[in-house]
Amino acid sequence: MDLIKKIVRRSAIILMPVAAASAVIEWWRVPAGILAGGLIALVNIKLLAWGVSGLLGAEKATARMLFFSQFRFLMILVILSLLVYLRLVNIFGILAGFSIVFSVVMAEGYLNSRQPGKGTLSD
Repeated sequence: MDLIKKIVRRSAIILMPVAAASAVIEWWRVPAGILAGGLIALVNIKLLAWGVSGLLGAEKATARMLFFSQFRFLMILVILSLLVYLRLVNIFGILAGFSIVFSVVMAEGYLNSRQPGKGTLSD
């Protein structure tokens, strides 16, 4: 879970200035989209880590855990659809928020794999 905390912290550090800078484009929809996309991506990563640790860890897989694993993407689709339908966010802002978090995940994964003793199958 230490990796997830690093991803959340670094994503927040990057998302805030990008959202503030995007206020030049459109006053509130683009920054709201960037923050919403980043938040949804971070929640998705946390739920994914929770589901994987539950299925592979010492805990027994519960029905609740399996439900969230199966319907996580449906929930994301419903939330995104509502936000766009109600015109609360800009779709390009959401994509930017997702892209920022995805980039942070890839960079953190790479940096984590470069550390000695980590990133091997024997861990």
